[in-house]
Amino acid sequence: MSNTDNLKETIGSLQKEFTDNPDRAILSYSSLSKLKEGLQSKATLRDHKLTIDEPTSFGGKDEGPSPVELILAALGSCQEITYKAFATALGIDLKSVSVKLDAKLDLKGFLAIDDKTRPGFQNIDGIVKLESTAPKDQLDKLIEVVNAHCPVLDILQNKVPVKLSQTVFSNNQENETAAKVA
Repeated sequence: MSNTDNLKETIGSLQKEFTDNPDRAILSYSSLSKLKEGLQSKATLRDHKLTIDEPTSFGGKDEGPSPVELILAALGSCQEITYKAFATALGIDLKSVSVKLDAKLDLKGFLAIDDKTRPGFQNIDGIVKLESTAPKDQLDKLIEVVNAHCPVLDILQNKVPVKLSQTVFSNNQENETAAKVA
């Protein structure tokens, strides 16, 4: 059985399983990170460890991608995975897919220089390169389906409720505060 057949079978099985048992389709994700030295953070995602750092020009040691670079990598890789999954499920020939993303971030927002400037990306522009022998109408349908179902694209385009609570340790006392963000 080829990798494509395996993937198609896996996707079909998941679709049937979650159609029959919708509660099983809910997945939980978590991340644990801790600032180590300077601006460097170590994150654990499942059994994977990741170093996140800022470039030297921003005060880091440049020993890993920055948090905002990880957003771009998450979007690009999620697009690629979603293209492959749906092309396989729909029987559309997809020889390769790659994504090039560029984003602008105005540091006046992050550094509290200008309250009217948002601290996050001002915009994200990208090019998705598809290599396929499929007809245009099939590729148009694939693009539509991918953009409607890519999780990271959805996260970035739609407001996600975020609640952060803080536990503050000072003078050997623990104080917890909660703040709803976004």
